[in-house]
Amino acid sequence: MKILVVGSGGREHVLTWKLSQSPLVKKIYCAPGNAGTAMDAENVNIPADDIMRLAKFAKENQIDLTIVGPEAPLVAGIVDEFQRQKLNVFGPTAAAARLEGSKVFTKKLLRKANIPTANFAVFNRMPEAMQYIDECEEQPLVIKADGLAAGKGVSVCANRAEARAAVKTMLQDRMFGEAGMQVVIEECLVGPEASILALVDGDTIVPLDVAQDHKRAYDNDRGPNTGGMGAYCPAPAVTPAIMDDVIRRILIPTIHAMKVDDNPFSGVLYAGIMLTGNGPKVIEFNVRFGDPEAQAVLMRLRSDLAHVLMLAATGRLSELDSLDWDPRPAVCVVMASEGYPGDYAKGRPITGIENADALPDVKVFHAGTAIKHGDIVNTGGRVLGVTALGDTIADAKQNAYAAVDKIQWQGGWCRRDISDKA
Repeated sequence: MKILVVGSGGREHVLTWKLSQSPLVKKIYCAPGNAGTAMDAENVNIPADDIMRLAKFAKENQIDLTIVGPEAPLVAGIVDEFQRQKLNVFGPTAAAARLEGSKVFTKKLLRKANIPTANFAVFNRMPEAMQYIDECEEQPLVIKADGLAAGKGVSVCANRAEARAAVKTMLQDRMFGEAGMQVVIEECLVGPEASILALVDGDTIVPLDVAQDHKRAYDNDRGPNTGGMGAYCPAPAVTPAIMDDVIRRILIPTIHAMKVDDNPFSGVLYAGIMLTGNGPKVIEFNVRFGDPEAQAVLMRLRSDLAHVLMLAATGRLSELDSLDWDPRPAVCVVMASEGYPGDYAKGRPITGIENADALPDVKVFHAGTAIKHGDIVNTGGRVLGVTALGDTIADAKQNAYAAVDKIQWQGGWCRRDISDKA
Protein backbone atom coordinates (compact mmCIF):
# COMPACT_ATOMS: atom_id res chain seq x y z
CA MET A 1 0.00 0.00 0.00
CA LYS A 2 1.23 3.52 -0.85
CA ILE A 3 0.03 6.25 1.48
CA LEU A 4 0.02 10.05 1.30
CA VAL A 5 -0.23 11.98 4.59
CA VAL A 6 -1.23 15.64 4.16
CA GLY A 7 0.12 18.19 6.65
CA SER A 8 3.26 19.32 8.43
CA GLY A 9 2.64 19.15 12.18
CA GLY A 10 3.12 16.79 15.11
CA ARG A 11 -0.08 14.98 14.21
CA GLU A 12 1.28 14.20 10.75
CA HIS A 13 4.57 12.93 12.19
CA VAL A 14 2.87 10.51 14.58
CA LEU A 15 0.64 9.33 11.70
CA THR A 16 3.61 8.65 9.40
CA TRP A 17 5.52 6.96 12.25
CA LYS A 18 2.61 4.69 13.15
CA LEU A 19 1.74 3.93 9.50
CA SER A 20 5.39 3.05 8.80
CA GLN A 21 5.04 0.14 11.27
CA SER A 22 2.37 -1.54 9.13
CA PRO A 23 3.41 -4.57 7.07
CA LEU A 24 0.78 -3.49 4.52
CA VAL A 25 2.62 -0.23 3.76
CA LYS A 26 5.49 -0.12 1.29
CA LYS A 27 5.79 3.66 0.80
CA ILE A 28 4.65 6.80 2.67
CA TYR A 29 4.74 10.36 1.36
CA CYS A 30 4.09 13.40 3.53
CA ALA A 31 3.11 16.75 2.00
CA PRO A 32 4.73 19.05 2.93
CA GLY A 33 5.99 17.33 6.09
CA ASN A 34 8.70 18.44 8.52
CA ALA A 35 12.15 17.32 9.69
CA GLY A 36 10.60 14.39 11.60
CA THR A 37 8.37 13.06 8.83
CA ALA A 38 11.47 13.07 6.59
CA MET A 39 12.82 10.26 8.81
CA ASP A 40 9.70 8.06 8.55
CA ALA A 41 8.44 9.03 5.07
CA GLU A 42 9.41 10.92 1.93
CA ASN A 43 8.49 14.60 2.13
CA VAL A 44 6.80 16.14 -0.91
CA ASN A 45 6.99 19.90 -1.41
CA ILE A 46 3.26 20.52 -1.89
CA PRO A 47 1.38 22.74 0.61
CA ALA A 48 -1.47 21.08 2.53
CA ASP A 49 -3.99 23.51 1.01
CA ASP A 50 -2.98 22.96 -2.63
CA ILE A 51 -5.78 20.49 -3.26
CA MET A 52 -5.42 20.11 -7.03
CA ARG A 53 -1.66 19.46 -6.90
CA LEU A 54 -2.13 16.93 -4.10
CA ALA A 55 -4.81 15.09 -6.10
CA LYS A 56 -2.56 15.12 -9.18
CA PHE A 57 0.31 13.72 -7.11
CA ALA A 58 -1.91 10.98 -5.65
CA LYS A 59 -3.13 10.02 -9.11
CA GLU A 60 0.32 10.02 -10.74
CA ASN A 61 1.94 8.05 -7.90
CA GLN A 62 -0.93 5.54 -7.60
CA ILE A 63 -1.55 6.38 -3.94
CA ASP A 64 -3.83 3.79 -2.33
CA LEU A 65 -4.92 5.97 0.59
CA THR A 66 -4.58 9.68 1.43
CA ILE A 67 -4.91 10.73 5.08
CA VAL A 68 -5.61 14.42 5.65
CA GLY A 69 -4.18 15.80 8.89
CA PRO A 70 -5.15 19.48 9.26
CA GLU A 71 -8.62 21.00 9.31
CA ALA A 72 -8.18 23.76 6.69
CA PRO A 73 -7.95 21.49 3.59
CA LEU A 74 -10.85 19.39 4.93
CA VAL A 75 -13.05 22.48 5.28
CA ALA A 76 -11.88 23.60 1.82
CA GLY A 77 -13.10 20.35 0.23
CA ILE A 78 -10.02 18.18 -0.36
CA VAL A 79 -12.04 15.01 0.30
CA ASP A 80 -14.70 16.02 -2.25
CA GLU A 81 -12.03 16.51 -4.93
CA PHE A 82 -10.26 13.21 -4.16
CA GLN A 83 -13.56 11.33 -4.21
CA ARG A 84 -14.46 13.01 -7.52
CA GLN A 85 -11.19 11.63 -8.92
CA LYS A 86 -11.97 8.15 -7.48
CA LEU A 87 -9.10 8.33 -4.96
CA ASN A 88 -9.39 6.71 -1.51
CA VAL A 89 -9.18 9.43 1.14
CA PHE A 90 -9.68 9.44 4.91
CA GLY A 91 -11.56 12.49 6.18
CA PRO A 92 -14.93 14.25 5.97
CA THR A 93 -16.38 16.10 2.99
CA ALA A 94 -16.54 19.90 3.10
CA ALA A 95 -20.21 19.73 4.11
CA ALA A 96 -19.43 17.38 7.02
CA ALA A 97 -16.28 19.32 7.97
CA ARG A 98 -18.53 22.25 8.92
CA LEU A 99 -18.67 20.57 12.34
CA GLU A 100 -15.28 22.20 12.85
CA GLY A 101 -15.36 24.91 10.18
CA SER A 102 -18.44 26.64 11.59
CA LYS A 103 -19.24 26.85 15.29
CA VAL A 104 -22.62 28.32 14.39
CA PHE A 105 -23.43 25.26 12.24
CA THR A 106 -22.39 22.94 15.06
CA LYS A 107 -24.28 24.72 17.83
CA LYS A 108 -27.47 24.75 15.75
CA LEU A 109 -27.07 21.05 14.94
CA LEU A 110 -26.54 20.23 18.63
CA ARG A 111 -29.63 22.19 19.61
CA LYS A 112 -31.74 20.59 16.87
CA ALA A 113 -30.61 17.07 17.82
CA ASN A 114 -30.99 17.75 21.57
CA ILE A 115 -27.32 16.97 22.23
CA PRO A 116 -26.04 18.44 25.52
CA THR A 117 -24.02 21.64 25.09
CA ALA A 118 -23.75 25.14 26.59
CA ASN A 119 -26.62 27.59 26.12
CA PHE A 120 -25.73 30.04 23.36
CA ALA A 121 -26.73 32.88 21.04
CA VAL A 122 -25.33 33.89 17.63
CA PHE A 123 -24.58 37.43 16.43
CA ASN A 124 -23.08 39.17 13.41
CA ARG A 125 -23.67 42.77 14.55
CA MET A 126 -22.08 44.62 17.46
CA PRO A 127 -25.16 46.39 18.91
CA GLU A 128 -27.21 43.19 19.29
CA ALA A 129 -24.24 41.28 20.73
CA MET A 130 -23.52 44.05 23.26
CA GLN A 131 -27.16 44.25 24.27
CA TYR A 132 -27.25 40.48 24.83
CA ILE A 133 -24.14 40.65 27.04
CA ASP A 134 -25.62 43.55 29.04
CA GLU A 135 -28.80 41.55 29.61
CA CYS A 136 -26.87 38.49 30.85
CA GLU A 137 -26.37 38.23 34.59
CA GLU A 138 -22.77 38.87 35.67
CA GLN A 139 -21.11 35.51 34.99
CA PRO A 140 -18.25 34.04 32.93
CA LEU A 141 -19.05 33.91 29.21
CA VAL A 142 -17.26 32.30 26.25
CA ILE A 143 -16.96 34.21 22.97
CA LYS A 144 -16.15 32.15 19.87
CA ALA A 145 -15.38 33.18 16.33
CA ASP A 146 -17.53 31.15 13.95
CA GLY A 147 -14.80 29.98 11.57
CA LEU A 148 -11.31 28.51 11.69
CA ALA A 149 -8.85 30.61 13.70
CA ALA A 150 -5.94 28.18 14.31
CA GLY A 151 -7.22 27.31 17.78
CA LYS A 152 -7.13 30.95 18.91
CA GLY A 153 -10.68 32.12 18.15
CA VAL A 154 -12.06 31.42 21.63
CA SER A 155 -12.07 33.87 24.54
CA VAL A 156 -13.06 32.71 28.03
CA CYS A 157 -14.27 35.90 29.71
CA ALA A 158 -14.62 36.28 33.49
CA ASN A 159 -17.18 39.10 33.30
CA ARG A 160 -19.27 41.34 31.02
CA ALA A 161 -16.43 43.81 30.42
CA GLU A 162 -14.11 41.08 29.10
CA ALA A 163 -16.93 39.65 26.98
CA ARG A 164 -17.63 43.06 25.42
CA ALA A 165 -13.93 43.50 24.64
CA ALA A 166 -13.75 40.04 23.01
CA VAL A 167 -16.80 40.74 20.84
CA LYS A 168 -15.33 44.09 19.77
CA THR A 169 -12.05 42.38 18.83
CA MET A 170 -13.90 39.94 16.56
CA LEU A 171 -16.83 41.86 15.08
CA GLN A 172 -15.37 45.38 14.92
CA ASP A 173 -11.58 44.99 14.83
CA ARG A 174 -11.85 41.87 12.60
CA MET A 175 -8.97 40.17 14.40
CA PHE A 176 -9.88 36.83 12.78
CA GLY A 177 -11.04 38.23 9.44
CA GLU A 178 -13.89 36.31 7.85
CA ALA A 179 -13.70 33.65 10.58
CA GLY A 180 -15.01 36.24 13.04
CA MET A 181 -17.85 37.68 10.90
CA GLN A 182 -20.24 35.79 13.20
CA VAL A 183 -19.71 35.08 16.89
CA VAL A 184 -21.19 32.59 19.31
CA ILE A 185 -21.74 33.83 22.87
CA GLU A 186 -22.27 30.98 25.29
CA GLU A 187 -22.36 30.17 28.97
CA CYS A 188 -19.05 29.05 30.47
CA LEU A 189 -19.16 25.36 31.34
CA VAL A 190 -17.25 24.23 34.42
CA GLY A 191 -15.51 20.90 35.03
CA PRO A 192 -12.67 18.73 33.75
CA GLU A 193 -12.22 18.61 29.96
CA ALA A 194 -11.69 15.49 27.90
CA SER A 195 -10.87 14.83 24.25
CA ILE A 196 -12.83 11.91 22.83
CA LEU A 197 -11.77 10.87 19.34
CA ALA A 198 -13.71 8.35 17.27
CA LEU A 199 -13.16 6.82 13.85
CA VAL A 200 -16.31 7.00 11.73
CA ASP A 201 -17.21 5.70 8.25
CA GLY A 202 -20.66 7.26 7.94
CA ASP A 203 -22.38 4.51 9.92
CA THR A 204 -19.98 2.72 12.27
CA ILE A 205 -18.33 4.54 15.19
CA VAL A 206 -15.10 3.20 16.75
CA PRO A 207 -14.07 5.32 19.77
CA LEU A 208 -10.36 5.64 20.56
CA ASP A 209 -9.00 5.75 24.11
CA VAL A 210 -9.71 9.05 25.84
CA ALA A 211 -7.09 11.81 26.08
CA GLN A 212 -6.89 15.09 27.96
CA ASP A 213 -5.34 18.18 26.40
CA HIS A 214 -3.79 21.23 28.10
CA LYS A 215 -4.86 24.35 26.17
CA ARG A 216 -3.47 27.15 28.32
CA ALA A 217 0.12 28.25 27.75
CA TYR A 218 1.44 28.08 31.30
CA ASP A 219 1.42 25.82 34.37
CA ASN A 220 -1.77 25.51 36.40
CA ASP A 221 -3.81 26.41 33.29
CA ARG A 222 -2.81 30.05 33.26
CA GLY A 223 -2.07 32.29 30.29
CA PRO A 224 -3.54 32.49 26.79
CA ASN A 225 -5.16 29.64 24.88
CA THR A 226 -2.86 27.71 22.55
CA GLY A 227 -3.20 24.88 20.05
CA GLY A 228 -2.31 22.55 22.94
CA MET A 229 0.73 22.33 25.24
CA GLY A 230 0.55 18.63 26.03
CA ALA A 231 -1.76 15.67 26.50
CA TYR A 232 -2.05 12.34 28.25
CA CYS A 233 -3.95 9.13 27.51
CA PRO A 234 -6.00 7.54 28.98
CA ALA A 235 -7.83 10.16 31.06
CA PRO A 236 -9.02 8.65 34.36
CA ALA A 237 -11.71 11.34 34.71
CA VAL A 238 -13.67 9.61 31.93
CA THR A 239 -14.97 6.44 33.54
CA PRO A 240 -16.50 3.62 31.46
CA ALA A 241 -19.96 4.87 32.53
CA ILE A 242 -19.17 8.42 31.34
CA MET A 243 -17.77 7.06 28.08
CA ASP A 244 -20.97 5.07 27.49
CA ASP A 245 -22.96 8.26 28.16
CA VAL A 246 -20.84 10.22 25.64
CA ILE A 247 -21.29 7.54 22.98
CA ARG A 248 -25.04 7.27 23.58
CA ARG A 249 -25.94 10.95 24.04
CA ILE A 250 -23.30 12.71 21.89
CA LEU A 251 -21.45 10.61 19.29
CA ILE A 252 -24.32 8.47 17.99
CA PRO A 253 -26.88 11.34 17.80
CA THR A 254 -24.33 13.58 16.04
CA ILE A 255 -23.50 11.01 13.36
CA HIS A 256 -27.22 10.24 12.98
CA ALA A 257 -28.10 13.96 12.64
CA MET A 258 -25.44 14.42 9.96
CA LYS A 259 -26.74 11.43 8.02
CA VAL A 260 -30.36 12.59 8.27
CA ASP A 261 -29.29 16.01 6.92
CA ASP A 262 -27.60 14.23 3.96
CA ASN A 263 -24.10 15.14 5.24
CA PRO A 264 -22.78 11.69 6.25
CA PHE A 265 -19.64 11.98 8.35
CA SER A 266 -16.52 9.92 7.67
CA GLY A 267 -13.11 10.45 9.27
CA VAL A 268 -12.17 11.38 12.83
CA LEU A 269 -14.88 12.98 14.94
CA TYR A 270 -13.13 14.68 17.85
CA ALA A 271 -15.49 15.75 20.60
CA GLY A 272 -14.14 18.27 23.09
CA ILE A 273 -16.20 17.44 26.18
CA MET A 274 -16.72 19.23 29.50
CA LEU A 275 -17.57 16.90 32.38
CA THR A 276 -20.08 19.15 34.13
CA GLY A 277 -22.17 18.50 37.22
CA ASN A 278 -25.05 17.81 34.83
CA GLY A 279 -23.14 15.24 32.80
CA PRO A 280 -20.86 15.52 29.76
CA LYS A 281 -21.53 18.42 27.37
CA VAL A 282 -19.99 19.29 23.99
CA ILE A 283 -17.61 22.26 23.99
CA GLU A 284 -16.70 21.87 20.32
CA PHE A 285 -16.13 19.36 17.55
CA ASN A 286 -13.00 18.90 15.47
CA VAL A 287 -12.98 16.75 12.34
CA ARG A 288 -9.44 15.34 12.47
CA PHE A 289 -6.93 13.85 14.88
CA GLY A 290 -6.07 16.29 17.66
CA ASP A 291 -2.57 17.66 18.07
CA PRO A 292 -1.09 16.83 20.64
CA GLU A 293 -3.78 14.26 21.55
CA ALA A 294 -2.86 12.10 18.53
CA GLN A 295 0.69 11.73 19.83
CA ALA A 296 -0.46 10.37 23.20
CA VAL A 297 -3.27 8.22 21.74
CA LEU A 298 -1.39 6.69 18.79
CA MET A 299 1.71 6.03 20.92
CA ARG A 300 -0.47 3.45 22.70
CA LEU A 301 -2.23 1.96 19.66
CA ARG A 302 -0.99 -1.52 18.76
CA SER A 303 -3.45 -2.17 15.93
CA ASP A 304 -2.38 -1.71 12.31
CA LEU A 305 -3.35 1.92 11.67
CA ALA A 306 -3.09 1.59 7.87
CA HIS A 307 -5.58 -1.30 7.89
CA VAL A 308 -7.95 0.54 10.25
CA LEU A 309 -7.96 3.82 8.29
CA MET A 310 -8.42 2.03 4.96
CA LEU A 311 -11.52 0.29 6.40
CA ALA A 312 -12.82 3.69 7.57
CA ALA A 313 -12.13 5.37 4.22
CA THR A 314 -13.94 2.64 2.29
CA GLY A 315 -17.00 2.32 4.56
CA ARG A 316 -15.98 -1.01 6.10
CA LEU A 317 -15.30 -0.16 9.76
CA SER A 318 -17.92 -2.75 10.79
CA GLU A 319 -15.38 -5.41 9.70
CA LEU A 320 -12.98 -4.29 12.47
CA ASP A 321 -12.94 -6.70 15.42
CA SER A 322 -11.59 -4.29 18.04
CA LEU A 323 -8.59 -2.05 18.63
CA ASP A 324 -5.54 -3.34 20.51
CA TRP A 325 -4.03 -0.93 23.06
CA ASP A 326 -0.81 -0.89 25.03
CA PRO A 327 -2.07 -0.92 28.65
CA ARG A 328 0.57 1.63 29.65
CA PRO A 329 -0.41 5.32 29.67
CA ALA A 330 1.29 7.92 27.47
CA VAL A 331 2.18 11.55 28.14
CA CYS A 332 3.07 14.10 25.43
CA VAL A 333 4.84 17.34 26.38
CA VAL A 334 4.90 20.10 23.75
CA MET A 335 8.10 22.12 23.49
CA ALA A 336 7.42 25.57 22.06
CA SER A 337 9.26 28.59 20.70
CA GLU A 338 9.82 31.62 22.91
CA GLY A 339 6.88 34.01 22.42
CA TYR A 340 4.31 31.38 21.42
CA PRO A 341 1.28 31.73 21.11
CA GLY A 342 2.35 35.21 19.99
CA ASP A 343 5.24 36.08 17.66
CA TYR A 344 8.41 34.00 17.83
CA ALA A 345 11.81 33.79 16.16
CA LYS A 346 12.44 30.96 13.65
CA GLY A 347 15.50 29.14 12.37
CA ARG A 348 17.15 28.40 15.71
CA PRO A 349 19.14 25.12 15.75
CA ILE A 350 17.82 22.37 18.04
CA THR A 351 20.15 19.91 19.79
CA GLY A 352 19.58 16.74 21.80
CA ILE A 353 16.70 15.17 19.87
CA GLU A 354 18.69 12.00 19.12
CA ASN A 355 19.63 11.64 22.80
CA ALA A 356 15.99 12.03 23.83
CA ASP A 357 14.80 9.56 21.18
CA ALA A 358 17.33 7.00 22.43
CA LEU A 359 15.63 6.77 25.84
CA PRO A 360 13.39 3.70 26.33
CA ASP A 361 9.67 4.15 25.63
CA VAL A 362 10.22 7.68 24.26
CA LYS A 363 9.47 9.15 20.83
CA VAL A 364 10.07 12.77 19.84
CA PHE A 365 7.46 13.88 17.31
CA HIS A 366 8.33 16.92 15.20
CA ALA A 367 5.80 19.70 14.59
CA GLY A 368 7.34 23.06 13.65
CA THR A 369 10.74 21.88 12.38
CA ALA A 370 12.79 21.87 9.20
CA ILE A 371 16.32 20.89 8.16
CA LYS A 372 18.57 23.85 7.34
CA HIS A 373 22.27 23.43 6.47
CA GLY A 374 22.19 20.00 8.09
CA ASP A 375 20.68 21.27 11.37
CA ILE A 376 17.15 20.71 12.66
CA VAL A 377 15.69 24.20 13.30
CA ASN A 378 12.42 25.55 14.67
CA THR A 379 9.93 26.86 12.11
CA GLY A 380 6.73 26.98 14.19
CA GLY A 381 5.32 27.97 17.56
CA ARG A 382 4.81 24.40 18.73
CA VAL A 383 8.03 22.67 17.77
CA LEU A 384 8.22 19.18 19.28
CA GLY A 385 5.86 16.73 21.01
CA VAL A 386 8.02 14.67 23.37
CA THR A 387 5.98 11.54 24.09
CA ALA A 388 6.64 8.68 26.51
CA LEU A 389 5.01 5.55 27.88
CA GLY A 390 5.20 4.47 31.50
CA ASP A 391 3.70 1.88 33.86
CA THR A 392 1.66 4.68 35.45
CA ILE A 393 0.79 8.21 34.34
CA ALA A 394 3.37 9.50 36.83
CA ASP A 395 6.03 7.21 35.28
CA ALA A 396 5.09 8.33 31.76
CA LYS A 397 5.35 11.97 32.86
CA GLN A 398 8.77 11.34 34.41
CA ASN A 399 9.99 9.61 31.23
CA ALA A 400 8.67 12.43 29.02
CA TYR A 401 10.35 15.19 31.03
CA ALA A 402 13.61 13.23 31.23
CA ALA A 403 13.58 13.35 27.42
CA VAL A 404 12.55 17.02 27.34
CA ASP A 405 15.56 17.91 29.48
CA LYS A 406 17.94 16.51 26.85
CA ILE A 407 16.63 18.89 24.14
CA GLN A 408 17.68 22.51 23.81
CA TRP A 409 17.38 25.52 21.53
CA GLN A 410 17.46 29.22 22.18
CA GLY A 411 14.12 30.20 23.70
CA GLY A 412 12.69 26.66 23.79
CA TRP A 413 10.25 26.10 26.67
CA CYS A 414 7.38 23.90 27.88
CA ARG A 415 4.84 23.52 30.64
CA ARG A 416 6.09 21.38 33.53
CA ASP A 417 2.72 20.08 34.78
CA ILE A 418 1.40 18.01 31.87
CA SER A 419 -0.76 15.12 33.22
CA ASP A 420 -0.83 16.40 36.83
CA LYS A 421 -4.63 16.63 36.53
CA ALA A 422 -4.74 12.84 36.33
